[in-house]
Amino acid sequence: MIKCENITKIYQLGINNSVEVLKDINFEIEKGEFVAIMGPSGSGKSTLMNMLGALDRPTSGKYFLDEKDVFDMSDEDLAAIRSEKIGFVFQSFNLLPRSTVLRNVTLPFIYNKQTPKSERKEKAVKCLRDVGLDEDRWEHLSNQLSGGQMQRVAIARALVNDPGIILADEPTGNLDTKTGQIVLETFKKLNRENGHTIILITHDKYVADHADRIIEIRDGAIISDKKK
Repeated sequence: MIKCENITKIYQLGINNSVEVLKDINFEIEKGEFVAIMGPSGSGKSTLMNMLGALDRPTSGKYFLDEKDVFDMSDEDLAAIRSEKIGFVFQSFNLLPRSTVLRNVTLPFIYNKQTPKSERKEKAVKCLRDVGLDEDRWEHLSNQLSGGQMQRVAIARALVNDPGIILADEPTGNLDTKTGQIVLETFKKLNRENGHTIILITHDKYVADHADRIIEIRDGAIISDKKK
């Protein structure tokens, strides 16, 4: 499903100064895998996440998604990939605070109009059920929810366009341990029962250990890639 070939990213910090953030990155991720990309702050994992999410382009190298070279695509095609094939989950939730849970989950339909309006609420409800959010919360404003509930709404929003990949950036970073565990169990359920490919970006080994495979990155290079 995903193939990275010799991906390198260099940032210019002036005329004679540059930083190589990613160094010759190579790996493949099969459909239905649950993978953690783990590394400390400054390791390059966030830059790699931006590549996988089609949010940034490498200085050199190739990224294939469903056998298509992502970085040869137009900006319009890249936007379609981000809308239809990748669901994003962020540490800070990124919900609209004064909108209801259902409204937040249906927001991606603004950019992907292929789903008829008559089916949008039904799809949102299914995703909320998939992530285990109680029905009595669906009409609440998102700023009336707990952190764990907000993250489950964010996951439901990422699922609503039925993407093949869920890309989660430090999804438990703003949660306490117990609530974080619930969110991680939600990802495991989505992977095992619904077949979603999950890519989890984290600095925390405890979080990474919930995945079936850990790719460890340090100083811009992969130092290990292990399956359980």
